[in-house]
Amino acid sequence: MRIGKVIHYGMLALLLLGSKCTASNEQPLDAQLRRVLQRAGFTGRIESTLESRLGRSVNPALAELGRLLFFDKAGAVHKDNMCAGCHAPSNGMGDSQTMAIGIQNNDIVGPNRTGPRNQRRTPSIVNTVFYPKLMWNGRFASASGNPFDTSRGFVFPPPEGTTEFPANDPRIPNLASAQGQMPPTELTEVAGFTGTTGKFDTASGLWWVDPSFWAFDDGKGDPLPPPVLYSDPTTTFLTFNDPIRRFLLANRLNDNPTYIRLFRAVFPTEMAANGGKIDFSMFGRAIAEFEFSMVFANAPIDQFARGDVNALDTSEKRGALLFFGKAKCVACHAVTGASNEMFSDFRNRVIGVPQVSPLFGPGLGNVHFDGAGNNEDFGLEQVSGNSDDRYKFRTAPLRNLAVAAGFFHNGAFARLDDAIAFHLDPKAYAPSYDPTRAGLDPDLTFSLGPIEPVLDRIDPLMRPVHLTPTEFKDLVHFIRDGLLDVRATKTCSTIPASVPSGLALPQFQGCNN
Repeated sequence: MRIGKVIHYGMLALLLLGSKCTASNEQPLDAQLRRVLQRAGFTGRIESTLESRLGRSVNPALAELGRLLFFDKAGAVHKDNMCAGCHAPSNGMGDSQTMAIGIQNNDIVGPNRTGPRNQRRTPSIVNTVFYPKLMWNGRFASASGNPFDTSRGFVFPPPEGTTEFPANDPRIPNLASAQGQMPPTELTEVAGFTGTTGKFDTASGLWWVDPSFWAFDDGKGDPLPPPVLYSDPTTTFLTFNDPIRRFLLANRLNDNPTYIRLFRAVFPTEMAANGGKIDFSMFGRAIAEFEFSMVFANAPIDQFARGDVNALDTSEKRGALLFFGKAKCVACHAVTGASNEMFSDFRNRVIGVPQVSPLFGPGLGNVHFDGAGNNEDFGLEQVSGNSDDRYKFRTAPLRNLAVAAGFFHNGAFARLDDAIAFHLDPKAYAPSYDPTRAGLDPDLTFSLGPIEPVLDRIDPLMRPVHLTPTEFKDLVHFIRDGLLDVRATKTCSTIPASVPSGLALPQFQGCNN
């Protein structure tokens, strides 16, 4: 018995000593990275805060309704595109192209998608519910800087402005639900130009659309409803936004028994008060709820921050130290405060990205670019009207870039390593930029805007960073793999078998549908 007790207590002592040694003998690289993350305020727990930020759990029925709407062409007056046409399931719900293709597409979502280009790359919807500012030029934002806070309302450009989505409106409980009402109103992306040729508003003395867009009036889908005049002390124009919403409610949602049933199941009280009818705020909330179900922020860096030292390999750990240290990435790709650990400060900056633009015309591009040569993108200036904001774009969040097809606001690079190499010293690389070598499709190689005025305005934080080949490899590895939640590679499962409108789904390349 004495011998047994001695052995028992001896083994217990070894176990206790072993545990103590494990804690005190933390590998230097792990200890260094742990301290760096703590100083940066990175917890790796942002995903777990979703319910507390919402004040509830995600509603499965509402998220499912949002998923169906996301994939249904019924939300498009033109009937040939939907949210998932640009937010491709094969690319983590982001663009399958380096620059988006909206209306008049070939009914393919994937690398072989063709049609007139829009203006910028479509970002992923994954994790966007944590973003305080949406869109590349930052035109949709929470006034408080918190996407879940409605106390100060939301800031959108006209015609929505600050009145369409007012403060403390229970029908607009977050930024995502406000932004969810916008995509169907975009003519070049979703609504189209059918029925606009020769249409003139005599009261305002304005064409419905600029005559150059009549070339995109292909007669498909339904004609656009008549626009209404918007006017304030600074601008006057015709807008289709609310007329499109009313058209979709009357002709695509409230005349569809399946949608009536699905909306009534999640909004019974509101629909009863609205005469049994769907309103467009419900559409926005359904889209937002689907996006709430697409929060994937459990990457290896998150797991490491929560204590799993094996979540990152050695190269990724070195890359993370470079990211937060020598390479100074975190100066803009922030993780604290309003960044919500999304690796962006969500500020608008000039970072020297080459100006890529398609030619204008059917099958080419359907957006008029800025500048004398129609080959520039003025970014934030388009929203603010302030020339000091020219070429400024929102700092890109960096999570799940491994599934992206392009990088920067305009997809100027098709490969992540090329984008990072350029970003480390844009003034050195920009003059020799070649869109073909950067991996762009041929239709995006003919019309480059001037780079000199962009570089003249470059943000002072964009100082050259010199890395060794090994350091560069480590940094790329961390950004590509250390920030990837593998669930973002499996979003093909979101594709429904059918949608309530009965309209056919497109071909989703890379998803075996």
